[in-house]
Amino acid sequence: MAFREYQHIERFGNEEVENIELGEVYLFPKLDGTNASLWYEVEAERGMYQLAGGARHRAATLENDNQGFFTYAHKHQPFYNFFKANQSLRLYGEYLIPHTLKTYREDAWRKFWIFDVYNDSSGEYLPYDTYQPLLEAAHLDYIPPLAKIKNGDMASFVRVLESNNFFIQDGKGIGEGIVLKNYQYYNKYGRQTWAKIINSEFKEQHHRLMGCPESNKTLIEESIANTYVTTALCEKTHAKISNEHEGWSSRYIPELLGRVYHDVV
Repeated sequence: MAFREYQHIERFGNEEVENIELGEVYLFPKLDGTNASLWYEVEAERGMYQLAGGARHRAATLENDNQGFFTYAHKHQPFYNFFKANQSLRLYGEYLIPHTLKTYREDAWRKFWIFDVYNDSSGEYLPYDTYQPLLEAAHLDYIPPLAKIKNGDMASFVRVLESNNFFIQDGKGIGEGIVLKNYQYYNKYGRQTWAKIINSEFKEQHHRLMGCPESNKTLIEESIANTYVTTALCEKTHAKISNEHEGWSSRYIPELLGRVYHDVV
């Protein structure tokens, strides 16, 4: 098994996730750390299985370990135990290190919180009710759902969004957002994908929709940019690029612009 990049999570309302709300939807808290993955692969020279790890866009090594993630995983025996019994499965999660959001509880930091399990044999994500007992038996950390909603709508999802204090210190507000997963859903392009609602972006969009514009002369491109190119989106993308390159440089500005453009369009 080689490195497999985790899928892009689409904004709820995007055509890529049209009708994802129809059926049973699991709502999970979205953590603000560094995206990471683990799997088992055969070591070429000796033909033996070994633990492998990845960042958002690349494989990780002990020398380039995704902000300490792979070093942490490499020393954690429960991961080896899990993969010896489940060699076709791949773990995706968030290694929680300080990024934009710094209000998580102290006991949540520097751990790998699993949010998806992918079966390489079937090419599908396992439903939560299927993988949760496997992770529990292996004593691995995972993110539980906040709620299950059948045939929900934006109002019902926002109620969960606004009450999401998962791992947040008392009195320090709410989390970054929520992720919507309908395990029976495939979009019109045949892809199994999830949707997200980001708290700061929802508030900004809601404010614009409820506000009263002073004129009708705004260019449509400017209106789109004002609506979707948010501070939260830019800061999140900047943090991801900084983590992947282990530091920020002005030469990464074209990559930042390109990835923000891709997310919006």
